[in-house]
Amino acid sequence: MARISKPEGKRVVVENRRARHDYEILETYEAGLVLTGSEVKSLRAGKASLSDAYARVKEGEVWLIGMHISPYEPGRRFHPEPKRPRKLLLNKAEILRLQGRVQERGLTLVPLRIYFTPRGWAKVELALARGRALYDKRRAIAQREQQREIARQLREFQRGSR
Repeated sequence: MARISKPEGKRVVVENRRARHDYEILETYEAGLVLTGSEVKSLRAGKASLSDAYARVKEGEVWLIGMHISPYEPGRRFHPEPKRPRKLLLNKAEILRLQGRVQERGLTLVPLRIYFTPRGWAKVELALARGRALYDKRRAIAQREQQREIARQLREFQRGSR
């Protein structure tokens, strides 16, 4: 039986680019996702959205709330609710640590991206984050613009010195 080789690294399905703008990322965690078969097929097709998604710790478990996975059309009769809460798989120590940090300091859990590992497991990159105020967002944009300008001038200078 021939073995099918999978590409090395992670295959990103969906990314929450807005999260890095709206939040200051403090720590990241990798968590497994509990999904049904048709949800996995929809994810592989890229039919998911992380906008408005967040995670909560409830009764010693972490749940991803607000993530939308479109129903898999070729599937059979059973289609789970597209925005149903989905359980995240983390070890007990990580869950307790996240629960303490979220309650104590007013931080939030935000999904950054969903990807498939080389083994085919669906994973979520979860971030412990603090919300940014409008002036912080503007400051971050200004710093990014300055870095781009510095890099551009450095490239021009290096081209001119050859």
